[in-house]
Amino acid sequence: MNRLIVFAFLMLSWNVQAQISRNNQAVLNDESALATQYYRDGDYEKAVVLLEKMFANPDNEGYFDIYFNALLKLKRYDAAEKIVKKTIKQHPENDAYPIAMGKLYEEQGNVSSANKIFTDIIAKLPKDEFKIRNLANNFYRFENYDLAVQTFKQGRKLLGNDQLFTYELLNIYRYKKDKPMLMQEYLDVLPSTPQLLPQAENVLSMIFEDKSDYQTFQTAILRKIQKAPDAEVYIKLLTWNYIQQQEFEPALRQLIAFDKRTKADGGTLFNAIYTFVDNGAYETAIKAYEYLLTKGKESQYYLPSKIEMLSTRYNLQTSGKYTTADLSLLAKDYQGLLDEYGKNRNTLFAIKKLANLQAYYLNEAAKAEKGLEEALQIPGIGTADLGQLKLDLGDVYILTNQPWEAFLVYEQVSKQFESQPIGNEARFRSARLSFYQGNFEYSNGQCQVLKAATSQLIANDALNLSLLISDNIQTPTDSNALKMYADAEMLEFRNLPARAIKKLDSIGISYPQNELADAVLMSKAKIFIKSADFQKAADMLKKVADNFKDGIWTDDALFTLGDLYEKKLHDIVQAKSYFQQLITDYPGSMFSAEARKRFRNLRGDGV
Repeated sequence: MNRLIVFAFLMLSWNVQAQISRNNQAVLNDESALATQYYRDGDYEKAVVLLEKMFANPDNEGYFDIYFNALLKLKRYDAAEKIVKKTIKQHPENDAYPIAMGKLYEEQGNVSSANKIFTDIIAKLPKDEFKIRNLANNFYRFENYDLAVQTFKQGRKLLGNDQLFTYELLNIYRYKKDKPMLMQEYLDVLPSTPQLLPQAENVLSMIFEDKSDYQTFQTAILRKIQKAPDAEVYIKLLTWNYIQQQEFEPALRQLIAFDKRTKADGGTLFNAIYTFVDNGAYETAIKAYEYLLTKGKESQYYLPSKIEMLSTRYNLQTSGKYTTADLSLLAKDYQGLLDEYGKNRNTLFAIKKLANLQAYYLNEAAKAEKGLEEALQIPGIGTADLGQLKLDLGDVYILTNQPWEAFLVYEQVSKQFESQPIGNEARFRSARLSFYQGNFEYSNGQCQVLKAATSQLIANDALNLSLLISDNIQTPTDSNALKMYADAEMLEFRNLPARAIKKLDSIGISYPQNELADAVLMSKAKIFIKSADFQKAADMLKKVADNFKDGIWTDDALFTLGDLYEKKLHDIVQAKSYFQQLITDYPGSMFSAEARKRFRNLRGDGV
């Protein structure tokens, strides 16, 4: 019985102690959170009161950093020195606390004493990778970034390996935005770790501030190439550096020189050309493809280069100013490709590009119609490609004055691909055709259905067209103005920009009280963008953004302005301004998410 009583008493004692421990821990957790909050708010006096009590408890070494830093903020150097010395005695093996003492001396202005501590610690570094990394991390912990770098570099010497601690050094240099050392570290590590190239390009583009940074880096890369002329990663990096400066021709010269010097198969150059195309350097890209074609038909890049060169010439000659003679020659080259390789599913792209040239640029819509109708009979074409061919054919039927045939084709694709993106696109084209014809009620009805489309772009286009119609059919005057606007849109569809602008200008003259001013400006902006007159386009878009704050096109105008200034007018400050305005003023816009992404990228959040 006595034993049972004793056992029960012990159990009760343990439970009471456990409960007290839990209660103490709960209080400690609450105080810790409160102290941390005080510290973050800059209320160091209140933070120190709590931290002093918490740090006095055994095994509370985890509060050292915040307590020590709070004391430094309050310039209570004697108290800080006392806790450092106490902790050094308790943990003599931990070099973090001598480093804290050195930081305290620095705060007091005693730089020589601080440097002596730091020098002694680094001098005693053992040939142990873990301990070297731990010491550097402790320097980093107390914001002694230069000493962390010094530790890592000393560690490389001790261990005889210049490739060690690369990621740690890159992170420190990037944090400090130390451009010279960041450049050097990437240049040193890339030959052995070429997979870091995308990271290097991204990080450097974020911290480089002007052309001089790129030129400095260019000089450093060229020095490396002189020592290692066959290092492909340096050629890729140099190409990127030229492209960042919009210097496409020097980039091409380096790539061709590398290809010749190494007797390569052209793969590095072929892959780089896509970057030229993405940056609108079409003429440089064409020269690159022409070089690859000189390797002969036995080269694996011969046919791809021939195909891509045609596509690049198409992009060049259909963007901005072009001549009928140039386009006729391009059409002839597409026809030559079809004659050589036949009309089949592998050459379907050429059939479609040729039809587009004929229909919209060479006034040969009948030929385009015939070519697309014949393409529909090619065996082995996938269902989705057939659907797209029919949509293209429907558009051409509009040009050949067969709107009923176009309507039937659109309806056919819409039913065949019900609730799929291509089906929704067909329904929208049907609604657009009805709009061109002045059948506003039917067009609006189709748009009402499409507003719930899964494709956000189609849903947005349908919503804009629906609102445009609804807002401008209230009176006979409104309807007549809208018919003129529809005529102008039809002229733009037919690629007759001068006539379209003339029609748009006449709306305000014929109906001075119309409500279409913002839509007219947007249409003009799109025409100017297509003709590569980007400044005129920006002027139109600014009027929409400034004068129609509640209009249906305003968010579209802001996003397009940001895109133009980023990619075409090369004014990053303006681009950020318009993206930010869109994010702030129109958070519900379909463009908001992409604008936020683009803004953060331009601001350098990736660093």
